Amino acid sequence: MQYDIQPGIKGLIFDLDGTLADTMPYHFEGWKKACLKYGADINPSFLRKHTGSPGWFIANEIIKKCNLNGSVTIEQILEVKLEEFFKVQHLTKPIDPVVDIVRKYHGKIPMSIGTGGHRKAVERTLEFTGLSKYFEIIVTANDVDNFKPHPETFFRCAVLMNVEPAHIEVFEDGDLGLEAARMAGMTATDVRSWYNSNW
Repeated sequence: MQYDIQPGIKGLIFDLDGTLADTMPYHFEGWKKACLKYGADINPSFLRKHTGSPGWFIANEIIKKCNLNGSVTIEQILEVKLEEFFKVQHLTKPIDPVVDIVRKYHGKIPMSIGTGGHRKAVERTLEFTGLSKYFEIIVTANDVDNFKPHPETFFRCAVLMNVEPAHIEVFEDGDLGLEAARMAGMTATDVRSWYNSNW
């Protein structure tokens, strides 16, 4: 697939999970096992709805959805989820049609990652996929107070890249992230049709 950035774009922001890296099947596996441990169950559509949200928020939504109040904490679910995800994270492959854009514009215009992921998981994914060398600016859930669909993640990327929001194109695979990009006044590009996800 051939895609080029929109006219007038001077900076690029990429989501990570499901956009640059095909991690979502492994994230879902981690959540599924964490839920099973505590007598809960979720399906892929639940996780798709929350794509772009930080882990603690998803864990809290699981507790509410599965009526686990009082029997388990957000931290307990999140700990098991990350433990399970880390076991299979090394299997993650880059999403080539999106990474092709990164390679094409690396060193030519500013680029950053704006993700709802946990910093440790994000850094490991970048390492396993060989993408670390392309990004100096990485904004994670650990760096902001407000999460997607709030535009804070992308505004912070814009400031660090020193590019006006109107001249930034955001690549995303989640409804929350696409909404955040539009709210930030940026060009939002949905990459979900660019590859076949298996979750």
